[in-house]
Amino acid sequence: MSDSCGNSCNNTAQSTDQVTKVPDHGLVSTFEVTKMDCPSEESMIRMALENCQSLKAMDFDIPGRRLKVYHENGIEEIQQKLTNLNLGASLLETQQIDSEALSVIISNAKSENSQEFRVLIWLLIINAAMFVVEFAIGILAQSTGLIADSLDMFADAAVYGTAIYAVGKSNQLKLKAAHLSGWVQVLLGTGALIEVIRRFIYGSEPVSTLMIVMGLVALVANVTCLLLIAKKKDSGAHMKASWIFSANDVIANTGVILAGVLVMLTGSAIPDLIIGLVIAVVVLNGARRILQIKS
Repeated sequence: MSDSCGNSCNNTAQSTDQVTKVPDHGLVSTFEVTKMDCPSEESMIRMALENCQSLKAMDFDIPGRRLKVYHENGIEEIQQKLTNLNLGASLLETQQIDSEALSVIISNAKSENSQEFRVLIWLLIINAAMFVVEFAIGILAQSTGLIADSLDMFADAAVYGTAIYAVGKSNQLKLKAAHLSGWVQVLLGTGALIEVIRRFIYGSEPVSTLMIVMGLVALVANVTCLLLIAKKKDSGAHMKASWIFSANDVIANTGVILAGVLVMLTGSAIPDLIIGLVIAVVVLNGARRILQIKS
């Protein structure tokens, strides 16, 4: 699932903005999070930890599946919230950090967040617009691949939109917002699976030219997302993760285009059904993880 994944840096700003006084010293705890492989999981973690009173900042290494949490006092509350997410989080170590280093970390996080937030707004707009367009064309083209790919766009938009909405809200409202996006993804993903099964049983005639053209448009949209992220992809873990998320979306778009070409060459709907099935399963898996948020 798609940078598109699929969260947001602004939540870090909210977390660090809670700090009005830097203590004499702080702590940095390193977690291994085995199921953290895209920004969807990062956004889930940010929303879950945002209101932890001892939290000062977070540093994500998604490719390495590591999370550093800068905090005061004990780690029990943070550890419990991470455990509740069912992402395979385990505490590796906790070390002390001096006040000067902690102050620099917090300051850097604040300065980067305002720029990154603007990028995330554009990512939200692009993904939301592409969901509407690609979904409509997918129905017109009788293409489960396009329909499922549009849902991948929706999943990305839901992650960014929910994270942006959640800033400053109560834990209850944040949880409701996250679960709402998750249930909508379940509904749409299930609909895509049903459509794949229905068309497999009753047959379909996907319009290969529309598949290829729309796949190319979606590819351009995700390449645009990559260009928006490019200047910031080395400034923080979240933007690196967003880069990976959008790069994965480019792979999905390429799969849709390839399926369209195979449909054109073979006259068979099977390639379209296969790519539709694969992307729909990815969307449903992302929804499952969002719905696992408990607090």
